[in-house]
Formats: sequence, C-alpha cells, structure tokens
Amino acid sequence: MKPLFPIAAALGLALAGCQQPAAAAESYFEAPAPARIAKETGGLKVAVFAGGCFWGVEGVFSHTKGVKRAVSGYHGGNAATANYKATNSGVTGHAEAVRVVYDPKIVRYDELLQIFFSVVADPTLKNRQGPDVGSQYRAALVPMSAEQRAVASAYLDQMQKSGKWDRPIVTEIEKYRKFYPAEGYHQDFMAKNPRHGYIQRWDKPKVAALQRFFPEHYRASYLRDHK
Repeated sequence: MKPLFPIAAALGLALAGCQQPAAAAESYFEAPAPARIAKETGGLKVAVFAGGCFWGVEGVFSHTKGVKRAVSGYHGGNAATANYKATNSGVTGHAEAVRVVYDPKIVRYDELLQIFFSVVADPTLKNRQGPDVGSQYRAALVPMSAEQRAVASAYLDQMQKSGKWDRPIVTEIEKYRKFYPAEGYHQDFMAKNPRHGYIQRWDKPKVAALQRFFPEHYRASYLRDHK
C-alpha cells in the first residue's frame, strides 16, 4: 500500500476479542473513487459490512453523514452461536459485522465502499484486521440488493487493477444470511468508552482519517441509534 496517514501502534498477535490495545503500525489512505456509481432510489437502504472488530466499523459509520443507523452484530453463522463468546472461537462462521442503514440521497453505497476501504478495512488481509486474528475478523461485503452486489463486485475488481495495493485484494462478497445484533454493551461502544485502550489506539484514528480524507461525509456528532 501507499500510505498517506500513518498511525503508530504496537505489534500484537491474536487477542481474545477486541478488548486490549495491541501493537502494529496501521496506515490509512484514500482508496480510488469508484467508477461504478450506485443507482439506488426509493428511500433508506441497508448494507452489511464486516471489517475486523465491530467497534471501529460502527464508530466510523456513526460519524458518516447520511447514515441513519449503525448496529454491531454477527453475520454468517446461526442463531445458536450469535454471541460474543462463541464468535470469538473463530469457528462459528460468524464475522463481527455492522448493519448500516443509510440515505442514498446523502451518501451512496459506492461512497460507503470507498470510505470503508480507505479508513476501516485493509482488503489485502485474510481473516484478520489490525491486531485481531481469526475468521471472525475477516473483511467482507454483504450486499442487500442486486445493485449493491454489482457495485461491490465492480469496485473490488477496480481495486485489484488499481495498483494501489502491494498485495492481492482478498476481501470477498458474501451472500446475506441473517444478521444478529450484538449484546447491548457493544452498541455505541466508542461513544460510551472513549478512553478504552483499544478505542484510543485503533478506532479513534479511523474516525480522524474519515474527517481528514472525507470532510464532506464527516459528521462530528456520534449517531446513537442502534435499534
């Protein structure tokens, strides 16, 4: 990658969930502007994004104009294992994910993709993001419509051909199963726990990068609506 906004942090191996500050350097940069523009009409839309620990994914989208709701949860497995303890085993099929409700008149799906790959997820990492390791921390796109799927597929192909990343793009598009909201204490975690070590080291820099690279999309207030 060709980083524009390096964030210093420490090097860490697998953690028991996103609960501790860990170590490694992470960089944020502007992913290419999508060539395929989303054409969505008819009111609010929903999409699901998995990109490592859901605290930061939710935090970034909660600071994005046009996002009306951001809910942390689990996607990919079944109801019996849709909880934090089981998901952290890495064998449930679930990914920590965020269900995003947005107004396409304010922010389009393709713009959400560009934000996601600029400041949230490294698309070259397989089954890990930042300090967190395991299939539950995979980066994945879960389109909720044929239009979203077409836009997501086109953008991943564009990213692969862009030469902006030094390694292959491994983020995949996953078929929507059922999304299960996470436990209440995970909702609005960044807003409720701004001094948490993990938030300070890994997630606040993501929001700072959103503000720097996408000022037109940045919302200073934190959206608190996870119903």
